[in-house]
Order: sequence, then C-alpha cells, then structure tokens
Amino acid sequence: MKKLSVLFAAVMMFFAVGVAKAQKIASLDVASVLNAMPEKKKTDEQLQALSASKQTEIKKQADAAQALFVKYQGESAKQTPEVNKQREAELQKLQENLQSLSQTAQKDLADKTDAAYAPIEKKFNDALAKAAKANGWDFVFDSNNPALIYKGGADATAAVKKELGL
Repeated sequence: MKKLSVLFAAVMMFFAVGVAKAQKIASLDVASVLNAMPEKKKTDEQLQALSASKQTEIKKQADAAQALFVKYQGESAKQTPEVNKQREAELQKLQENLQSLSQTAQKDLADKTDAAYAPIEKKFNDALAKAAKANGWDFVFDSNNPALIYKGGADATAAVKKELGL
C-alpha cells in the first residue's frame, strides 16, 4: 500500500510538472510598480492633503462642541431644568452634525480616491496585458499576495461544470 501511494505521488508530480511547463506563469510585485508610478505619487499626495483638510475641519468643529459642552456643564447648576434640557438637545444636535460631517467626509474621500485611482489602474492593467502578451505569459500572480492579476490562459470552468453535470 505504501508503494502504491509513493507511485501515485510520483505520477502526480510528473503530471503537475508537465502542466506547469505547458503554461507560462510569472509573478509581479504590484506594489513596487504602482509606487514607482509618478501619477500614483502625485495622487497619493493630493488625497493625503484632502484627508488632512477634512480632519482639520472636523476637529475644529469637535473642539468647538467640546468647549460648549464644558461651558454648559459648568453653568448647569445655575440654570433651570428647562434651559438645561434645551442645552442637552443642542449638544445632541451638534453631536449628530459631527457624525454626519464625518460620514460625508469619509464618503467624499472614498469617491475621490476611486475616481483618482481609476486612470492609474487602467494604465497599469494595459501595461500588464501588453507585457504578458509580449512575453507569452498565460498567468501573472502578485508576488506580495497570492492573487491572480492577469489571466490569459485557458479557463477550465466550463470543462469542470460539464464533468459535474452542471
């Protein structure tokens, strides 16, 4: 039984080597390529500046709300319950506005990030496809992440579905 499993393993290794030789596979350090692109560096700087300005705006409003909270808390003993209740409602509204501003800033930053990186991603993918075709690579994997980033080889999906009767 042990000889049979060794023989099976040897046959599988031989088969795997044969299949691997039939396909041309390459790896690519996607991060280093993207980080070397001047367009990405410029976009990163612009997005960081936008993020910093949004954070500064939010912090300024949060500091103003905190100062108002401290002021109201110090004066609460001298005020009527109605005034204190009104001030609580005002502070609650300020808190809701801050949360809304923060969510809007995050959404705006995400939208601008997507829009700014779209042409960079297209340029990268076009260059990758051109290089893969020129060098005869069927598959290109990211060397930092076990992810397939280019597929030019045959797709086995239909054959496997047929074998499964799907």
